[in-house]
Amino acid sequence: MNKRKIINDPVYGFVKIPSELIFDLIEHPFFQRLRRIKQLGLSGLVYPGALHTRFHHALGAMHLMGLALNNLRNKGQEISDKEVEASQIAILLHDIGHGPMSHSLEHILSSTSHEQISLLFMKKLNREFGGALQTAINIFNDTYPRKFFHQLVSSQLDVDRLDYLQRDCFFTGVSEGTIGADRIIKMLNVHNDELVVEEKGIYSIENFLTARRLMYWQVYLHKTCISAEQMLVQLMRRTKLLLQKGKKVEASPNLLLFLQNSVGLPELKNEPQFLEAFANLDDIDIWSSVKLWTNHSDKVLATISRMLLDRKLFQVTLSSEKYDTELIKQIREKIAQHYQISNKQSKYFVVKGTTTNEAYLSKGEKIKIISKKGKISDIAQASDLPNIKALRKIVKKYYVCWARY
Repeated sequence: MNKRKIINDPVYGFVKIPSELIFDLIEHPFFQRLRRIKQLGLSGLVYPGALHTRFHHALGAMHLMGLALNNLRNKGQEISDKEVEASQIAILLHDIGHGPMSHSLEHILSSTSHEQISLLFMKKLNREFGGALQTAINIFNDTYPRKFFHQLVSSQLDVDRLDYLQRDCFFTGVSEGTIGADRIIKMLNVHNDELVVEEKGIYSIENFLTARRLMYWQVYLHKTCISAEQMLVQLMRRTKLLLQKGKKVEASPNLLLFLQNSVGLPELKNEPQFLEAFANLDDIDIWSSVKLWTNHSDKVLATISRMLLDRKLFQVTLSSEKYDTELIKQIREKIAQHYQISNKQSKYFVVKGTTTNEAYLSKGEKIKIISKKGKISDIAQASDLPNIKALRKIVKKYYVCWARY
């Protein structure tokens, strides 16, 4: 069987599957599940074109990893074919542990992060493939001696971000998120086994950081997306409560397992049924359950399910100041009266919280610029744009979502 396939990607054109091992990993059910998980969760309710999947993103990131490593090889960096394949596997599988609705339900169905679940899947695949993924796992875990490989997988300037910014910009139509990924990749180099950007690439990095900030406010943290996500979270919390009280709630067996149990890393590692169930969880489980819940006898569950299904989303406001608790109390009283529910039940119809945006993590791993003379400096110091320094500041906003009445 010919496993050197070519995939037509809407963002990059033709993407090659570079090895038989990578082909077999893509064909595996663990990876095929990503076809059924939207990259941007519920953002399609705001941007109708945002229907691309984690599958798209993983293939795109793998493609960019290949371009980045070829560029480094052309600049004289010694990189073996084994290291290239391992790096592409590490980025291909970096999101394999995402649950349904991507980030929307992270830490709701399980207390474990998607990165930890990705590692569990990678270790399981490594056993299935006779240890062929060990180098990829070392790169993913940052235990491989050459640090820059992990930085390409996970850092403030990794190929993961380069792909999702381009891809999300393309499918949402938010042009402000446009970045010059090709230019950035060509400006990458390695100094003392760490990833650096050549001085002439500063402007591309400035644009990258600015675009990332804009995409967070306009897409990832869009207030209507926050509203839809919080409605879904309230549905999961209400369902868990009803199940704890012995009420019958219909859902897929895999979803029910996570709603009926408290599942963390120990359960996923030591009790095979949980990881097996997670490997079969996707967006279809969620939407099919929401459709069933519209007919449930519990008024809270049925009402919010119908609202979400019909896109009758909670009203939402954002503020730089905390909301007055008296205001929240008044909203809850009006909702209880309007929907004829108890004041205790009204808490599911009013949600408050915070959201933060920091385009460049000042305390994290820095984006390093290398001058022609070999001097290393942080992008915040190397850039002459005042707004780049400002991007290190954490912007915190408070929100309140509530059902319309």
